[in-house]
Amino acid sequence: MPEFYDTHAHLDFPDFREELAEVVQRAADAGISRIVTIGTEQESSLRAIDLAKRFDGVFAAVGWHPNDCLAAPDDVSAELGRMAKAPKVVAIGEIGIDHYRLPSTRGGSAADDEAFKARQVVLFRQQLEVAARLGLNVVVHQRAAFEPCLEVFEPFADRVRGVFHCFVNEPAAARRVIEMGSLVSFTGICTYKNAADVRQTLASVPLDKLMLETDAPFLAPVPYRGKRCEPAHVREISQAAAETLGVGLEELSEVTSATARGFFRGLE
Repeated sequence: MPEFYDTHAHLDFPDFREELAEVVQRAADAGISRIVTIGTEQESSLRAIDLAKRFDGVFAAVGWHPNDCLAAPDDVSAELGRMAKAPKVVAIGEIGIDHYRLPSTRGGSAADDEAFKARQVVLFRQQLEVAARLGLNVVVHQRAAFEPCLEVFEPFADRVRGVFHCFVNEPAAARRVIEMGSLVSFTGICTYKNAADVRQTLASVPLDKLMLETDAPFLAPVPYRGKRCEPAHVREISQAAAETLGVGLEELSEVTSATARGFFRGLE
Protein backbone atom coordinates (compact mmCIF):
# COMPACT_ATOMS: atom_id res chain seq x y z
CA MET A 1 0.00 0.00 0.00
CA PRO A 2 1.52 3.38 -0.99
CA GLU A 3 2.46 5.66 1.89
CA PHE A 4 1.05 9.16 2.17
CA TYR A 5 1.22 12.03 4.65
CA ASP A 6 -1.53 14.29 5.95
CA THR A 7 0.31 17.59 5.93
CA HIS A 8 -2.48 19.60 7.57
CA ALA A 9 -4.95 18.41 10.20
CA HIS A 10 -6.34 19.78 13.45
CA LEU A 11 -6.16 16.80 15.77
CA ASP A 12 -6.46 19.04 18.83
CA PHE A 13 -9.99 20.09 17.90
CA PRO A 14 -12.86 18.80 20.07
CA ASP A 15 -14.15 16.72 17.15
CA PHE A 16 -11.45 14.12 17.89
CA ARG A 17 -11.29 14.27 21.67
CA GLU A 18 -13.19 11.05 22.37
CA GLU A 19 -11.33 8.78 19.94
CA LEU A 20 -8.01 10.36 19.10
CA ALA A 21 -5.97 7.15 19.36
CA GLU A 22 -8.43 5.40 17.06
CA VAL A 23 -8.25 8.25 14.52
CA VAL A 24 -4.47 8.05 14.43
CA GLN A 25 -4.60 4.26 14.12
CA ARG A 26 -7.12 4.41 11.25
CA ALA A 27 -4.75 6.76 9.45
CA ALA A 28 -1.87 4.34 9.90
CA ASP A 29 -4.05 1.45 8.70
CA ALA A 30 -4.82 3.48 5.54
CA GLY A 31 -1.11 4.05 4.87
CA ILE A 32 -1.02 7.60 6.23
CA SER A 33 2.25 7.38 8.14
CA ARG A 34 2.76 11.06 9.07
CA ILE A 35 0.29 13.70 10.27
CA VAL A 36 1.13 17.36 10.83
CA THR A 37 -1.33 18.76 13.37
CA ILE A 38 -1.66 22.51 13.07
CA GLY A 39 -2.02 25.11 15.81
CA THR A 40 -4.41 28.03 15.46
CA GLU A 41 -3.48 30.04 18.59
CA GLN A 42 -1.39 29.55 21.73
CA GLU A 43 -3.46 26.88 23.51
CA SER A 44 -4.11 25.03 20.26
CA SER A 45 -0.40 25.09 19.46
CA LEU A 46 0.48 23.75 22.91
CA ARG A 47 -2.02 20.93 22.41
CA ALA A 48 -0.43 20.19 19.03
CA ILE A 49 2.98 19.92 20.71
CA ASP A 50 1.54 17.53 23.30
CA LEU A 51 -0.04 15.36 20.60
CA ALA A 52 3.26 15.17 18.75
CA LYS A 53 4.86 13.91 21.96
CA ARG A 54 2.09 11.35 22.44
CA PHE A 55 2.03 9.78 18.96
CA ASP A 56 5.08 8.68 16.99
CA GLY A 57 3.69 9.60 13.57
CA VAL A 58 2.30 13.00 14.61
CA PHE A 59 4.22 16.27 14.23
CA ALA A 60 3.23 19.83 15.11
CA ALA A 61 3.05 23.29 13.58
CA VAL A 62 2.56 26.26 15.91
CA GLY A 63 1.11 29.68 15.29
CA TRP A 64 -1.83 32.09 15.37
CA HIS A 65 -4.50 31.81 12.67
CA PRO A 66 -5.51 35.17 11.15
CA ASN A 67 -9.05 34.81 12.46
CA ASP A 68 -7.63 34.66 15.99
CA CYS A 69 -5.72 37.91 15.54
CA LEU A 70 -7.72 40.04 17.97
CA ALA A 71 -7.20 37.61 20.85
CA ALA A 72 -3.47 37.29 20.18
CA PRO A 73 -0.89 39.19 22.26
CA ASP A 74 0.31 42.47 20.81
CA ASP A 75 3.59 40.74 19.98
CA VAL A 76 3.56 36.96 19.66
CA SER A 77 7.23 36.67 18.74
CA ALA A 78 8.65 35.56 22.07
CA GLU A 79 6.00 32.94 22.83
CA LEU A 80 5.99 31.67 19.26
CA GLY A 81 9.76 31.32 19.36
CA ARG A 82 9.54 29.27 22.56
CA MET A 83 6.87 26.97 21.18
CA ALA A 84 8.67 26.54 17.88
CA LYS A 85 11.69 25.07 19.67
CA ALA A 86 9.66 22.23 21.20
CA PRO A 87 10.36 18.67 20.02
CA LYS A 88 8.73 17.64 16.74
CA VAL A 89 7.64 21.16 15.76
CA VAL A 90 8.20 21.15 12.02
CA ALA A 91 6.75 24.51 10.87
CA ILE A 92 5.10 27.78 11.88
CA GLY A 93 1.40 27.82 11.11
CA GLU A 94 -1.20 28.29 10.34
CA ILE A 95 -0.67 31.95 9.66
CA GLY A 96 -1.80 34.40 7.01
CA ILE A 97 -4.65 36.64 5.91
CA ASP A 98 -8.41 35.98 5.86
CA HIS A 99 -10.89 38.51 4.46
CA TYR A 100 -13.76 36.02 4.34
CA ARG A 101 -14.84 36.24 7.98
CA LEU A 102 -14.54 39.96 8.59
CA PRO A 103 -16.26 41.66 11.55
CA SER A 104 -18.89 43.09 9.19
CA THR A 105 -20.12 39.54 8.51
CA ARG A 106 -20.99 39.36 12.22
CA GLY A 107 -22.57 42.79 12.68
CA GLY A 108 -19.40 44.89 12.79
CA SER A 109 -18.66 48.09 10.91
CA ALA A 110 -16.41 48.97 8.01
CA ALA A 111 -14.00 50.53 10.52
CA ASP A 112 -13.95 47.23 12.42
CA ASP A 113 -13.04 45.47 9.17
CA GLU A 114 -10.10 47.77 8.53
CA ALA A 115 -8.78 47.34 12.07
CA PHE A 116 -9.13 43.56 11.75
CA LYS A 117 -7.25 43.53 8.44
CA ALA A 118 -4.48 45.69 9.83
CA ARG A 119 -4.08 43.47 12.88
CA GLN A 120 -3.83 40.38 10.65
CA VAL A 121 -0.97 41.98 8.72
CA VAL A 122 0.96 42.78 11.90
CA LEU A 123 0.46 39.26 13.25
CA PHE A 124 1.43 37.64 9.94
CA ARG A 125 4.65 39.68 9.71
CA GLN A 126 5.63 38.92 13.30
CA GLN A 127 5.29 35.20 12.67
CA LEU A 128 7.15 35.33 9.37
CA GLU A 129 10.01 37.07 11.16
CA VAL A 130 10.16 34.28 13.75
CA ALA A 131 10.08 31.65 11.01
CA ALA A 132 12.93 33.38 9.16
CA ARG A 133 15.00 33.66 12.34
CA LEU A 134 14.52 30.00 13.27
CA GLY A 135 14.86 28.58 9.78
CA LEU A 136 11.36 27.12 9.73
CA ASN A 137 8.90 27.16 6.84
CA VAL A 138 5.31 28.32 7.23
CA VAL A 139 1.81 27.00 6.65
CA VAL A 140 -0.13 29.82 4.99
CA HIS A 141 -3.86 30.41 5.27
CA GLN A 142 -5.32 32.79 2.72
CA ARG A 143 -9.05 33.04 2.11
CA ALA A 144 -10.60 35.76 -0.01
CA ALA A 145 -7.24 37.51 0.39
CA PHE A 146 -4.70 36.13 -2.08
CA GLU A 147 -3.27 39.50 -3.11
CA PRO A 148 -3.12 40.95 0.43
CA CYS A 149 -1.46 37.73 1.58
CA LEU A 150 1.21 37.87 -1.14
CA GLU A 151 1.86 41.52 -0.38
CA VAL A 152 2.96 40.53 3.13
CA PHE A 153 4.63 37.25 2.21
CA GLU A 154 6.70 38.24 -0.82
CA PRO A 155 9.32 40.28 1.09
CA PHE A 156 10.07 37.13 3.10
CA ALA A 157 10.13 34.72 0.17
CA ASP A 158 13.93 34.67 -0.04
CA ARG A 159 14.13 33.53 3.62
CA VAL A 160 10.97 31.50 4.21
CA ARG A 161 9.07 29.00 2.10
CA GLY A 162 5.33 28.63 2.51
CA VAL A 163 2.80 25.98 1.74
CA PHE A 164 -0.41 27.72 0.69
CA HIS A 165 -2.81 25.24 2.16
CA CYS A 166 -6.29 24.26 0.99
CA PHE A 167 -5.51 25.82 -2.37
CA VAL A 168 -8.56 26.67 -4.48
CA ASN A 169 -7.24 29.58 -6.57
CA GLU A 170 -6.73 29.56 -10.33
CA PRO A 171 -3.67 28.06 -12.08
CA ALA A 172 -2.07 31.50 -12.52
CA ALA A 173 -2.14 32.01 -8.75
CA ALA A 174 -0.52 28.62 -8.20
CA ARG A 175 2.24 29.57 -10.63
CA ARG A 176 2.92 32.76 -8.68
CA VAL A 177 3.25 30.81 -5.44
CA ILE A 178 5.57 28.26 -7.03
CA GLU A 179 7.71 30.95 -8.68
CA MET A 180 8.37 32.35 -5.19
CA GLY A 181 9.78 28.98 -4.18
CA SER A 182 6.71 27.95 -2.22
CA LEU A 183 4.20 25.11 -2.53
CA VAL A 184 0.46 24.55 -2.77
CA SER A 185 -1.57 21.89 -1.01
CA PHE A 186 -4.88 20.26 -1.89
CA THR A 187 -7.70 18.90 0.27
CA GLY A 188 -10.77 16.75 -0.25
CA ILE A 189 -12.30 19.59 -2.26
CA CYS A 190 -10.53 18.10 -5.28
CA THR A 191 -12.92 15.12 -5.08
CA TYR A 192 -16.09 17.24 -5.24
CA LYS A 193 -18.20 17.07 -8.38
CA ASN A 194 -18.59 20.87 -8.44
CA ALA A 195 -14.84 21.54 -8.03
CA ALA A 196 -13.66 21.18 -11.63
CA ASP A 197 -11.80 24.48 -11.30
CA VAL A 198 -9.78 23.14 -8.36
CA ARG A 199 -8.89 20.01 -10.34
CA GLN A 200 -7.83 22.27 -13.23
CA THR A 201 -5.43 24.06 -10.91
CA LEU A 202 -4.21 20.77 -9.45
CA ALA A 203 -3.51 19.45 -12.95
CA SER A 204 -1.43 22.55 -13.72
CA VAL A 205 0.95 22.13 -10.76
CA PRO A 206 4.24 20.23 -11.20
CA LEU A 207 4.15 16.99 -9.25
CA ASP A 208 7.01 18.02 -6.97
CA LYS A 209 5.42 21.36 -6.03
CA LEU A 210 2.34 20.11 -4.21
CA MET A 211 1.30 18.32 -1.06
CA LEU A 212 -1.86 16.57 0.10
CA GLU A 213 -3.84 17.34 3.25
CA THR A 214 -7.22 16.84 4.86
CA ASP A 215 -7.70 20.02 6.94
CA ALA A 216 -9.50 17.58 9.23
CA PRO A 217 -12.08 17.77 10.72
CA PHE A 218 -13.20 19.89 7.74
CA LEU A 219 -13.70 19.19 4.03
CA ALA A 220 -14.13 15.42 4.01
CA PRO A 221 -13.65 13.98 0.52
CA VAL A 222 -16.19 11.99 -1.42
CA PRO A 223 -17.64 9.54 -0.33
CA TYR A 224 -17.51 11.08 3.17
CA ARG A 225 -18.52 14.60 2.18
CA GLY A 226 -20.65 16.20 4.87
CA LYS A 227 -19.18 14.01 7.61
CA ARG A 228 -16.23 14.59 9.89
CA CYS A 229 -12.97 14.42 7.99
CA GLU A 230 -9.98 12.58 9.44
CA PRO A 231 -6.39 11.90 8.32
CA ALA A 232 -7.21 8.44 6.93
CA HIS A 233 -9.12 10.25 4.18
CA VAL A 234 -5.87 11.24 2.50
CA ARG A 235 -6.32 7.85 0.84
CA GLU A 236 -9.34 9.12 -1.12
CA ILE A 237 -7.69 12.48 -1.79
CA SER A 238 -4.60 10.75 -3.18
CA GLN A 239 -6.69 8.64 -5.53
CA ALA A 240 -8.43 11.72 -6.93
CA ALA A 241 -5.13 13.60 -7.20
CA ALA A 242 -3.41 10.72 -9.00
CA GLU A 243 -6.25 10.53 -11.52
CA THR A 244 -6.21 14.30 -12.07
CA LEU A 245 -2.43 14.42 -12.48
CA GLY A 246 -2.28 11.30 -14.65
CA VAL A 247 0.20 9.47 -12.43
CA GLY A 248 0.17 6.24 -10.45
CA LEU A 249 -0.33 6.13 -6.71
CA GLU A 250 3.21 4.84 -6.15
CA GLU A 251 4.73 7.81 -7.96
CA LEU A 252 2.42 10.27 -6.22
CA SER A 253 3.35 8.71 -2.88
CA GLU A 254 7.07 8.90 -3.53
CA VAL A 255 7.10 12.49 -4.78
CA THR A 256 4.64 14.08 -2.35
CA SER A 257 6.25 12.35 0.63
CA ALA A 258 9.70 13.58 -0.43
CA THR A 259 8.32 17.08 -0.92
CA ALA A 260 6.81 17.08 2.57
CA ARG A 261 10.05 15.85 4.14
CA GLY A 262 11.95 18.57 2.32
CA PHE A 263 9.54 21.25 3.47
CA PHE A 264 8.86 20.34 7.10
CA ARG A 265 12.08 20.38 9.09
CA GLY A 266 12.42 17.20 11.13
CA LEU A 267 9.55 15.32 9.49
CA GLU A 268 11.27 11.94 9.55
